[in-house]
Amino acid sequence: YLPPLRYPAICTFKGGSESEGQQYIIHGGKTPNNELSDKMYVMSVACKNNKKVTFRCTEKDLVGDVPEARYGHSIDVVYSRGKSMGVVFGGRSYIPAAQRTTEKWNTVADCLPHVFLVDFEFGCSMAYILPELQDGLSFHVSIARNDTVYILGGHSLANNIRPANLYSIKVDLPLGSPAVSCTVLQGGISVSSAILTQTSNDEFVIVGGYQLENQKRMVCNIVSFEDNKIDIREMEPPDWTPDIKHSKIWFGSSLGNGTIFLGIPGDNKQAVSESYYFYMLKCAEDDMNEDQKMFTNSQTSTEDPGDSTPFEDSEEFCFSAEANSFNGDDEFDTYNEDDEEDESVTGYWIKCCSTCDMNVNTWVPFYSTELNKPAMIYCSHGDGHWVHAQCMDLAERTLIQLSQGSDKYY
Repeated sequence: YLPPLRYPAICTFKGGSESEGQQYIIHGGKTPNNELSDKMYVMSVACKNNKKVTFRCTEKDLVGDVPEARYGHSIDVVYSRGKSMGVVFGGRSYIPAAQRTTEKWNTVADCLPHVFLVDFEFGCSMAYILPELQDGLSFHVSIARNDTVYILGGHSLANNIRPANLYSIKVDLPLGSPAVSCTVLQGGISVSSAILTQTSNDEFVIVGGYQLENQKRMVCNIVSFEDNKIDIREMEPPDWTPDIKHSKIWFGSSLGNGTIFLGIPGDNKQAVSESYYFYMLKCAEDDMNEDQKMFTNSQTSTEDPGDSTPFEDSEEFCFSAEANSFNGDDEFDTYNEDDEEDESVTGYWIKCCSTCDMNVNTWVPFYSTELNKPAMIYCSHGDGHWVHAQCMDLAERTLIQLSQGSDKYY
């Protein structure tokens, strides 16, 4: 089970054996109850046919110097001497429990600027203190290249600044203990919550983010690598639409292949908008003319924001992979009618009764933070299944009774 998370750190990892294939590593993040997670999850493809892909998610137990619960951090994978290792850095966490009072219960602070190496196979975690890293950072940009992770920008909560940082963290994995070193480089940029997309083997594009607390960063940068040297230069920004220019916040993620997915509130006059507009930004220039570099599409979000906290400097929980990431054996791509499940009797996507008006194409789960208002409840009809509370049109009194007398909901 993968809980809903905001601002986790995510990376892709190629498993050691051919059968493992592409995996997603997900660490930390905020839960709907505004708690912080220190869990690590591994998501991979369980099976695939021509109609749908089923993912398997398992929790990875960590031992040793386990990173504290946090959000707004980064996780990357480095490769050295035929071995691989995860690198966790930065983020924010709640202030120590001894300092938390009623007024300061949700006060956060920068995590210590320690570098954590995580062995994904055995779950061993080791912390390293590097003298070059003096201040904590969150919502920075990280790029992994072979045995090195580059850290760009970020926001220091303690100093309330976005320093033009550029660090290279090099990891050597000999037969014995790993060696970690950090170098401060020149030519960094001041930005937080930017979106990174890869356009070629040696080139990345940085889009979006913030340069001040309430000021979006409208310029874009190209990050290129040559002979183990990094070069950051400005590129001509796209012709932003008026809605994007005037929006106070934006968020998004890379879709792979040099494509970025951007979202903005639909009503800039409201603190919490009920609708969002989404845009696709093409950063790769291969086989594209000027008119194709940006195209837009909008849709209304059906998600109820509920009691969620406002957007912070971050991108929402999402992940991406290149189109060929899921290319497996031919057996996964062969259609077999027997593989199909009868979705009328299994899973969350079920109509529990003849009067249920749930639309499986637009249904969005609402994760309640109140114990007396379960979002998902258990229906004992047939073999039993989970259904959305709204689909059963139950009275408030009934929902309260369910929450008090049954553990079969969340």
